[in-house]
Amino acid sequence: MTAAAVMDLNCDLGEGGSDDAALLVIVSSANIACGAHAGDAITMQRTVQAAVRSDVSIGAHVSYPDREGFGRRDMSLPAETLTAEVRRQLTVLNAVTRAAGTRLHYVKAHGALYNRMADDAAVADAVIAAIRTFDVSLALLTLPGSLAMDRARAQGLRAFGEAFVDRAYTDTGRLAPRSRCGAVITDAAVVAQRAVDIAVTGKITSIGGAVISIHARSLCVHGDTPGAVTLARAVRAALEHAGVAVAAFT
Repeated sequence: MTAAAVMDLNCDLGEGGSDDAALLVIVSSANIACGAHAGDAITMQRTVQAAVRSDVSIGAHVSYPDREGFGRRDMSLPAETLTAEVRRQLTVLNAVTRAAGTRLHYVKAHGALYNRMADDAAVADAVIAAIRTFDVSLALLTLPGSLAMDRARAQGLRAFGEAFVDRAYTDTGRLAPRSRCGAVITDAAVVAQRAVDIAVTGKITSIGGAVISIHARSLCVHGDTPGAVTLARAVRAALEHAGVAVAAFT
């Protein structure tokens, strides 16, 4: 595989971290928390305005309604309830973006909801239904090769794959649980090399030592990973050095 000509660099923002402003001058897309797992009206407003100033594409970072667990606890919600909850979050952030003179471009689920959507058709369909009935032009950013991606495309949504450069993968191409040693990667050189490997070859080494394929249009650095700004800078510099331009996927 030849190097990708363009790669998006996204980051989860508006979650109460102190590095949002610095990250927004590095990344090309911002996944902004909608108040369910983190964030509030003021945080959303400030983050959206900063994204506009940096000409960064804005996405809704939707989640299970789980502020206590930061959206990282799995929840079993009826499909109708989950659809309504995701629509509520989209409505809230959409109002903020419109007031700032911009718009939402995509949706990315957070934490446990992201992982559940990858393999649970009912959960994936509930989130997809929320997006389709809210604004069918919104894209879905999700795990490559997942049920969420396949079902979104089958139901008429644009769906793009992303890879996590600061997280380890299992041999099956799923994210290693955060409780597992080595699941979160904080070494800037390692993270940067993973970004280039994904962009150039579409392959990385799993936490178990297997070489796995990941076909991504976007790379994510988590805003709450220790040293996130350093990691994001290293990733962007490494991509550009490898001849891969950094630009929003949508």
